[in-house]
Amino acid sequence: MRVLVACEFSAVVRDAFLRRGHDAWSCDLLPCERDGSWHIVGDVREILGDGWDLMIAHPPCTHLAVSGARWFKDKVKEQREAIAFFMVLANAPISRIAIENPVGIMSTRWRKPDQYIQPWQFGHGETKKTGLWLKRLPPLHPTRIVSGRIHRIHRMPPGKDRWRERSRTYEGIATAMAEQWGALPPVGRADIVDEPKTQED
Repeated sequence: MRVLVACEFSAVVRDAFLRRGHDAWSCDLLPCERDGSWHIVGDVREILGDGWDLMIAHPPCTHLAVSGARWFKDKVKEQREAIAFFMVLANAPISRIAIENPVGIMSTRWRKPDQYIQPWQFGHGETKKTGLWLKRLPPLHPTRIVSGRIHRIHRMPPGKDRWRERSRTYEGIATAMAEQWGALPPVGRADIVDEPKTQED
């Protein structure tokens, strides 16, 4: 299976698929933190039509997440651009798509996510409620529910790398994606469809 992990520089999800024999690539404007052999530095929009079977996308959430709502009124242009980018990913000509984002405005500007997941459902005793918008993919099943509900993200000290730590996918979640979605049969290339309208339009 050809797998594209969009907006990922950490390679956590990409490597989970590589370990299971998939032709997996990450793409981000930043260089890869791990082995760059399967990483594309650039704008992911330029490669969406390159024949992928599955895309897992992590669009930037700065202007979409409710945690930043107090700044929305001052970031109207940035928010419009973030919504437009999210929808480009949602409408990519790829048969199976998962888009990951925190609780945010896309639930009302487009539609509610198909499911919310937490790290503690996948072996990490922490909380980070994350929505998954799915196309031709089943919801992820928890793999190892553990005790502990530490909100590590909020406890992180300020610093220039805080955003980097916040953006990484948990290894347990990446493994579940690769094991469950990577085992699905191919469904063929999806036809390009008109972009669904959001409340911005």
